[in-house]
Amino acid sequence: MIVNAISQGWEVIYQQAHGILAAQLARRFKPELQCPYWLETIVAIANHDNRQKVWRGKDGLTPAGAPADFSLLPVTLEQARELMHAVRFQSQWVTLLTSMHMSFLYEGSRGEDKDTDAFLDEQLTLQSTICQRLTVSEEEAARAYAVMQWCDSLSLILCRQELPAGERALEIAQGPDGQAYFVRQLKDKTVHVEPWPFAEAQVQVQVECRILEQLQFQDDEALSQALHQAEVKRKSWTLSS
Repeated sequence: MIVNAISQGWEVIYQQAHGILAAQLARRFKPELQCPYWLETIVAIANHDNRQKVWRGKDGLTPAGAPADFSLLPVTLEQARELMHAVRFQSQWVTLLTSMHMSFLYEGSRGEDKDTDAFLDEQLTLQSTICQRLTVSEEEAARAYAVMQWCDSLSLILCRQELPAGERALEIAQGPDGQAYFVRQLKDKTVHVEPWPFAEAQVQVQVECRILEQLQFQDDEALSQALHQAEVKRKSWTLSS
């Protein structure tokens, strides 16, 4: 979950919903920024945060009993392996991009234990094998993954309310064209992206969220029930060039 503190309590955005927002961004890219297997690329972006860990006890809570933002929870190999198993039933291209995302997330943990190192080695072998099968160069694969990383980054910035105040710019990520992209929110709440990567002059995107007025929960079951009963709302942003 992505959890934001708001005046009413907590705003909760499921990570799968964040993935859908990232896919909305990708769908609007200019043709020249798109990559091979474009539809499958969008599918990979939409699914990149699926297979979240099942709560057992208080896994979804902080020690104080508040809903836990994903950044406060350990990333598990179990979750990564389940996601890699699931995407193999979609396509080789989806598998390739998801595997590259796993490498991005976990390479910093290389050397910590044998299981992690084995998983990372598996991903590198898998990526090389798929590129050979699809006759895709490493540069083409890297360009495609840059699309995923860019959309993931901007989606997280929006979902986590990280747009700086005072119309200050924040770097999103390097795009598939090798350029650095920046985002800033204007006084009228319009979100300005520079350089402009989308085919249209203005783009509207949205994500589902839930508002919890209860601040603390006894266990995961109580939190799950509250989320299930919470009204589903939509947050939206207007992006402009």
